[in-house]
Amino acid sequence: MSLSEDSIDPTPTTQQDTQTGFDDTEPVDSSMQEFYQLYQELLVITLALTGVVFISVWIAYSLNIALNYLLGACAGVLYLRMLAKDVERLGREKQSLSKTRLALLVALILLASRWNQLQILPIFLGFLTYKATLIIYVIRMAVVSD
Repeated sequence: MSLSEDSIDPTPTTQQDTQTGFDDTEPVDSSMQEFYQLYQELLVITLALTGVVFISVWIAYSLNIALNYLLGACAGVLYLRMLAKDVERLGREKQSLSKTRLALLVALILLASRWNQLQILPIFLGFLTYKATLIIYVIRMAVVSD
């Protein structure tokens, strides 16, 4: 499973890589496979957390606020996907991460400030749901490693 249409075929970078002494090193496919598994796991946790928080906000507040949260959470998932695509290209095609992903949040906040039906705080907190996912993942890895 790839985030882009490009295939990821490992190619030797130097003559040393093709020598017999380097057969026991991990191929590039293995590290990319770990990256895709991490991305899948983060995406599933983010979607599950979004569902739980959406229903909780709907019960505690109102459907309008819950939908604002959901809009922000969807933007957060889109941001996470854009970040994953950017990281996937890192090293092969690019030398640094782009910062254009933040334009998504800026545009969403500007839209919320102009449109009366949207509220900035639930949208912003929804966007930060992927950050809560990262915290959950780090805590889980810290507990598992002990």
